[in-house]
Amino acid sequence: MASIPLPTTARPLRIGTRASPLALAQAHMAAAALARAHALDPAALAIMPMTATGDRIQDRALADVGGKALWTRELDATLDARDIDIAVHSLKDVETLRDPRFALGAMLERADPRDRLVVREGITATTITDLPQGARLGTSSPRRAAQVKRLRPDIVTTLLRGNVATRLSKLAAGDADATLLAAAGLDRLGMHDVGSVQAADLLLPAASQGAIGIECRADDPAILALLKTVDHRPTHEAVAAERALLAALGGDCRSPVAAHAHWQADGSLRLDAEIYSDDGGDHVAGHAPIAAEGDAAALARRLLGDASEAIRRLFGA
Repeated sequence: MASIPLPTTARPLRIGTRASPLALAQAHMAAAALARAHALDPAALAIMPMTATGDRIQDRALADVGGKALWTRELDATLDARDIDIAVHSLKDVETLRDPRFALGAMLERADPRDRLVVREGITATTITDLPQGARLGTSSPRRAAQVKRLRPDIVTTLLRGNVATRLSKLAAGDADATLLAAAGLDRLGMHDVGSVQAADLLLPAASQGAIGIECRADDPAILALLKTVDHRPTHEAVAAERALLAALGGDCRSPVAAHAHWQADGSLRLDAEIYSDDGGDHVAGHAPIAAEGDAAALARRLLGDASEAIRRLFGA
């Protein structure tokens, strides 16, 4: 087997990433994993941050201005132009159906996929159910909004966008009484004590939450081989099942859906999924073992078959 041509200080591996603090932390994690796997000089890895359209637009819901492509557009163009060699993504923010010019070469080991509830000063609550009557919860996620409304119809959801620091500052300023943030993102920023973890059986996570993906050009076998050495297969298989479910549901970023695939003690993979109406009033949940290609899609069809018309409309069914 031919050896993998490794990056050098003369020709470093160019790592594209969004410029937010969390995205940069994740790019450094990817760089560290590659450096360890191949005993690389750190100077052989060059991190190249760029501002995504989604980071510039913070006053409107993502679904109203272009969807998840706003997080990947700049990185895709730069990767396609061969100005970077790989792109590091929060997979939760990556479109389910990707351009075939790009390949998801690796996923790092997944972090905690759950949400954390963060409340402003003066509010005492550790779960959604503890929030005071009529509390205002800031979020830009249709999934979180629907889940919260299902559990607590009295809670008012309001748009809250921006990176972690921006959302926390808006919360402190009183723009909302509480918000939900990904535990993985907080941990990667060193904010281990911020917020209270919400159990997955209370708030099922978003598909791909907590997973970092590394993409490259599909026609670059040398980079694909390089990335294969840092791919965490249990994470890759679990997240692939979640993304297959999303693809089969046919929804978009307006469609409230939660999905979490997790490995059982007997070594089997189980996929839990839920779909909602906008107001959370209608809700369908199900689970299935994932043992073969098509199992996630079969679960998606079952959920849609059991869903109300209000839910089916959100998924184009």
